Amino acid sequence: MSQQNNNYDENDIEVLEGLEPVRKRPGMYIGSTGSSGLHHLVYEIVDNSIDEALAGYCTEITVEILEGDIIQVSDNGRGIPTGIHPKEGISAATVVYTVLHAGGKFGGSGYKVSGGLHGVGASVVNALSEWLELTVNDGTHTWFQRFERGEYSKQLEIIGDTHKTGTSVKFKADPEIFETTVYDYEVLLKRLREQAFLNAGLKIIFSDKRDKDDIKTETLCYEGGIKQFVEHIHETRGLESLSGEVIHFSGSQGEAFAEIALQYNDSYNEIILSFANNIHTKDGGSHETGFKNAITKVINEYGRKMNLLKDREKLSGDDVREGLTAIISVKLTDCEFESQTKVRLGNPEVKPFIEKLVTEKLMNFLEENPEIAKSIFDKSLSALKAREAAKRAREAERSKNAFGKSPMPEKLADCAERDNRYTELYIVEGDSAGGSAKQGRDRRYQAILSLWGKMLNVEKARIDRIYGNDKLAPVVTALGTGIGEDFDIEKLRYGKVIIMADADVDGMHIRTLLLTFFFRYMRPLITNGNVYIAQPPLYRVERNKKVMYAFSDAERDKYIAELSEDGKYKVETQRYKGLGEMDPEQLWETTMDPENRTIIRIGMEDALKADETFTILMGDKVEPRRLFIEKNAKFAQDLDI
Repeated sequence: MSQQNNNYDENDIEVLEGLEPVRKRPGMYIGSTGSSGLHHLVYEIVDNSIDEALAGYCTEITVEILEGDIIQVSDNGRGIPTGIHPKEGISAATVVYTVLHAGGKFGGSGYKVSGGLHGVGASVVNALSEWLELTVNDGTHTWFQRFERGEYSKQLEIIGDTHKTGTSVKFKADPEIFETTVYDYEVLLKRLREQAFLNAGLKIIFSDKRDKDDIKTETLCYEGGIKQFVEHIHETRGLESLSGEVIHFSGSQGEAFAEIALQYNDSYNEIILSFANNIHTKDGGSHETGFKNAITKVINEYGRKMNLLKDREKLSGDDVREGLTAIISVKLTDCEFESQTKVRLGNPEVKPFIEKLVTEKLMNFLEENPEIAKSIFDKSLSALKAREAAKRAREAERSKNAFGKSPMPEKLADCAERDNRYTELYIVEGDSAGGSAKQGRDRRYQAILSLWGKMLNVEKARIDRIYGNDKLAPVVTALGTGIGEDFDIEKLRYGKVIIMADADVDGMHIRTLLLTFFFRYMRPLITNGNVYIAQPPLYRVERNKKVMYAFSDAERDKYIAELSEDGKYKVETQRYKGLGEMDPEQLWETTMDPENRTIIRIGMEDALKADETFTILMGDKVEPRRLFIEKNAKFAQDLDI
């Protein structure tokens, strides 16, 4: 064995210069090197153009995905300064793209309000790009510079004359850094649409030019701003308004500005989106907390003022936010975010500012619009009654089992192992498939719960209807976590919860109903990565006792060709119409054996998108569901439905 060097001195300290820290630790700057980090590059460059719009100098931004997943972002702002930087001795534009913490957002007079990584964004994108080309129009000249992985051989140079102003950035994400360099059109469209809503009147033109035969272009411009944002959310989800027009108000405190739009709808779910300097603070923060505190206070005060609440009755925050859609947007000169990737606003002074603004403006609105106020209050009171009914149902369930643990469901075939790091629960559609799964499983760590009949669609029901429901109660009992506010992931009995249903329309319906239930009432199961979808095969292909299982028509055809290469076409093909058609050994071999099976983990990359999808698919309105299916049908072309 070689002698270890125990010396630790100044020679062991590594100093990363220039943009090296970004390439060495990209996750620190953009969150991840996966798909979300890739898209973050686009956001950073767009945010710089948005900052020009906030400053009043930019009215139009063009974003293009070009062939080869190259991104180009252009604006008609002032153009990045091209003069020689007094300290660095090179062009200011070059400094912005090569020096961390350089830009017009650090106390200079360039920007009072800004988003992005506060000057870090441009240099980070440059560092993580295979190449980047910068073009600046200053009203007199057109300037150009090319970078390769953050390095440059030529300084910024004049390549022509122009009367235009603005900046254009073209870049290719570095495949050495990112797990994928393919952009998702819908992901970028959603973000750009948000920016257009948040900046009323700003025009954003977004194009996908990767396929010359199918060029997509959207012009996003909303004079109504965040009022239209609320209307758009309701329209796409097929939700009916309960409170007339969108309630909208704004106010200032010093150099801080806040704008809020809200509207109640006929669903049981809340949608609150908060933004600080156009950045979506998905984990909320002081502005969102201030809003929630104020709206709870106002609705309760209104109820007491109008003698609509009994003496001891009090609406909770959940009660007053049932069926509420709200957009909260604040613009601050100095945003304090609680993480590098800006998911939560920390500025403490914002909370009392928002509380005061909402309390005054919303109470005035309710007093001036008694009919709308009554419909909002009735909605909140109805939620209170349902919550009380749910509490009684929950307590009744507990009292039934006061002298011992809740008995396990009759349809549950449990496993021997008790450590949830190793255990798996298969939720199986139908008794026939459940029987095969019970016989084929590994009893040491695999449990089987059979479900039958039509399940409750929780998208159309409050939590009080779930307690005692004969289809959902067995799932809740088996998992052991409780639901809603009682949910405790520490009590989860199985580390993997695997939904196993037929590969047909009914099976898809069962999966969607279960996922909707988990999403609404046991969401930590999804955010924690405990929920999976089993992938049973569609076909069994056999010749001369050699068996292959195919999961698509294309795979079936491929296996048939492989097994009949010598020209003899005696290949037997069996189509599985349901899980029950497989014997226990086949089910184990194809769908349950960890060595061979394929299971898909259900993630929560975008909670809002998931929320929207569940509302569309499981809600009452037919038209949004039809449009969704038409739009997404191409993604299901390989499924047998």
